[in-house]
Amino acid sequence: MGLSQAILTCLIDAPHSGYDLSKVFSECVGYFWQASQQQIYRELGKLESTGLVVSEIIPREGRLDKKIYSITEQGKQHLVEWMHKPSEPNVIREDVLVKIFSGSLVPVNVLIEDVERHRRVHIDKLSTYRQIEQEKCPPSKVLTKEEKLRTLVLRAGMRYEQTWIDWCDETLEILKNLPPD
Repeated sequence: MGLSQAILTCLIDAPHSGYDLSKVFSECVGYFWQASQQQIYRELGKLESTGLVVSEIIPREGRLDKKIYSITEQGKQHLVEWMHKPSEPNVIREDVLVKIFSGSLVPVNVLIEDVERHRRVHIDKLSTYRQIEQEKCPPSKVLTKEEKLRTLVLRAGMRYEQTWIDWCDETLEILKNLPPD
């Protein structure tokens, strides 16, 4: 997936200024696709130059004018065409795995500290996802098609985080039982 598709996805529901879009981005797709506000603004310029989004200037008295971006029909068609193409799994790029692989170079406590920190990060993310699930998808609520699809993405994130927590637990158990250096 490219940043352009993630941005277009965020514009499907409503037009946004670049600033507001960066907030929507972090709240919606930011859990599985990262981009800085500068990257988003740069990509919006590219999307506008190719006709996938349009902007409207909203004058504001005493403040800078506000530029609102909307997805065009061409932008929606671009998303549809992209969705028809097969998705490729991402390549794993995890520093902690490289550190474990070459871990014999450092005392085991260095590895333990890093894996414990890694574990805490995944626990925090899983907690956030569970909170979102409770707020947006309570068991008593009948979900719309859109909500069901977004819940599937949320559950993928939850499983991802749980898998990393499980790996960290397994790794910590092994590391803590290694002979001292």
